[in-house]
Amino acid sequence: MKNNYFPALTSIRAVGAYMIYIVHTDPLREEKYGKPLYDFLEEFQVSLAIFFVLSGFLITYNYFDIPKLNLKTYFVNRFARIFPIYFLLTTVTFLFFAFTKNQNSISDFWIYLSNITFIRGFSNTYNLTGLGQGWTLTVEETFYVLAPLIFLTIKKNKIYGFILPLAFFLTGLLLVFIFKDIDFYGFMNNNQFMIELTFFGRCCEFFVGIGLAIFVKQHQKKFQFKHFTYFGIMAIGLCIYWISTLKGTTNSGMNTHLGLFINTLVLPVFGIAPLFYGLITERTFVSKTLETSIFQLLGKSSYVFYLIHLSFVATFLYNSISNYIINFLILNAIAIALYLLIEKPMAIYLKKLLVKP
Repeated sequence: MKNNYFPALTSIRAVGAYMIYIVHTDPLREEKYGKPLYDFLEEFQVSLAIFFVLSGFLITYNYFDIPKLNLKTYFVNRFARIFPIYFLLTTVTFLFFAFTKNQNSISDFWIYLSNITFIRGFSNTYNLTGLGQGWTLTVEETFYVLAPLIFLTIKKNKIYGFILPLAFFLTGLLLVFIFKDIDFYGFMNNNQFMIELTFFGRCCEFFVGIGLAIFVKQHQKKFQFKHFTYFGIMAIGLCIYWISTLKGTTNSGMNTHLGLFINTLVLPVFGIAPLFYGLITERTFVSKTLETSIFQLLGKSSYVFYLIHLSFVATFLYNSISNYIINFLILNAIAIALYLLIEKPMAIYLKKLLVKP
C-alpha cells in the first residue's frame, strides 16, 4: 500500500463494470445455457453495490481524518475525476441523436441539461436518457456533496453512522410522498424508483464503505481469521444466487422487497466489506492478480468502459460484430485509449488549473 492507494481496489472497479456489461449484453442465452445460469447472471446488476461501497470507503479513507477539509480542493478533485469525460461523451451522444433523429437530441435542451448536471438521476422520466447507465453518477455525486457534512456529523458521535442512513431513507420517503401526485418531470415519483435508483435508497451501501474505512484507519488489529477475501467472494456469490431465486414473475429478483434488502444490506455487509478488507490486508491469488499492471490499467479505464458499453459506439459494434468477446475487447481498447488520451490528462489539467498552490 502506497499513500492512500489500494491497487486491488482499483482493479475491482473493472470487475464490477464487466458484471454490468454481462447484464446489459446478455451473452449467455437462456435457451442455450439454461434458466438457472441465466437468472444468476441477470442479477450481476448487484455489482453496482461494489461501486457504492467502494466510493464510501475511498472518500472516507482519504478525507475523514483531515482536521480542516479544504472544500475547494475536495470538490475540484471530484469534478476533475468524474465530469470531463462524462460531459464529452454525453454531448457527443446527444449530437449523434440529433443527426440520426434517434431518441433525444441536442434540441431537447432540458433533457441534455438534466444529463450534464446529473439532475436526471432524480427523475423517473429522464434518468435513463442519454448515456442511460449514467444515472448511477447522480447517486455518486449526491454522496460526494454530502460526504463532508456526513464526516462532521459522525465525528461528533459514531452512532450517527447508523442514524444518518435511516434519516436519508426517510427523507426519500418524504420526497416521494410530496411528489408522487405532482407531475414534475417524474421527480421522485414512486418508492420503487427512490429505493433502487437514488442515493436515498442506496445510502446504506455508502455507509458500509464509510464504516469499513473508519475501522481500517482506527483499528489496525490482526484477526486470526485469514480468509476474508474468499469469504467475501463466496458471500457475494451466495447473495447473487439468493436474489436470482426470488425472480418469480418479476423481471428481476431485485424488484422484490427481499431482493432489495439483500442487495442493500446483506450483500454490502457480509460480502463486499469482507472482500475489500481481505484485498487490503491479505496476500492471496486474487489480490496478486488484481495488482498486476494489466488489471490496474483495466481498473483505471473502467469508468470510461462503463460509460461507453451502452452507447451509440457500442450499438454500432453489437450490430456489426456478433462475437461478444471481440466486442468486449474492442470496447476495452477504446476505453483505455480514451482514459490515456482524454480522461487522465484532463483530470490533471483541471486540478492544476483550479487548485492553485
